[in-house]
Amino acid sequence: MKKLWSKALTASALALSLVLAGCGQGNDAATASDKPVEKKEITIGTTPGMFADMVRDSVRPQLEKKGYTLKLVEFTDYVRPNIALADGDLDINVFQHKPYLDLFKEQHKLDLIEVFQVPTAPLGIYPGKLSSLDDIKEGSSVAVSNDPSNNARALVMLDELGWIKLKEGVNPLVALKKDIVENPKNIQIVELEAAQLPRARADVDFAVINGNYAIDAGIKPTEALFQEPSFAYVNWSAVKPKDKDAVWLKDITEAYNSDEFKAYVDQKFPGFKLPAIWGEQAK
Repeated sequence: MKKLWSKALTASALALSLVLAGCGQGNDAATASDKPVEKKEITIGTTPGMFADMVRDSVRPQLEKKGYTLKLVEFTDYVRPNIALADGDLDINVFQHKPYLDLFKEQHKLDLIEVFQVPTAPLGIYPGKLSSLDDIKEGSSVAVSNDPSNNARALVMLDELGWIKLKEGVNPLVALKKDIVENPKNIQIVELEAAQLPRARADVDFAVINGNYAIDAGIKPTEALFQEPSFAYVNWSAVKPKDKDAVWLKDITEAYNSDEFKAYVDQKFPGFKLPAIWGEQAK
């Protein structure tokens, strides 16, 4: 099942990236109300830590050279950045993978689109009260995120480790606890807010932590005992559809894919999963 998860998710990620890499080249005529508003002041929302650092250290300086003013707004949760974008308080956000965005849009009836991928710290399982995967025992506890898409990722990871078995044919993007058909060690899955997972390590045997929250807590990705192999969860930027052809969006997309930005990421964020359009490292 491990190979099936990896192949299915990776193929999905690559296909999406190739289709959407040409964002901004649509030919549909827009109504007056749908036309992008050109501006020199851009408000971008991210979660704290690596995504905010990318803006401050590399993206903002590049855009300032082109005459832009870039305002950075940091959010400590995964809900408000999309609401703020839909409400017009942000022009663009950078913090989420596409499965999460798709679910969020459906649940909240939002009209948002993904534009470009950004380097992303992989999801990993980190030690808690136990320091080795080999120490797993009857009744061990594993903390995971409680939001649907990241919860599914954690379950797939536990399946790949052989700690649980998900039912055959389940969609790995939307797997649920009820899809567990075998749990031979009676592992206790503890669902928490993603931001709480680093602090929860003292109370559980292992924790499956999102890369950005691990780094924010001072945990290095190299400390993970196991990392998610799929590239389906490399994060994306998101905007409102009316802005997809905006010049400012073209300029910010170029900044995130520039040689300057790639060199910065290579130096500061080694081991991150990279956008598919960057080449071999993202396959």
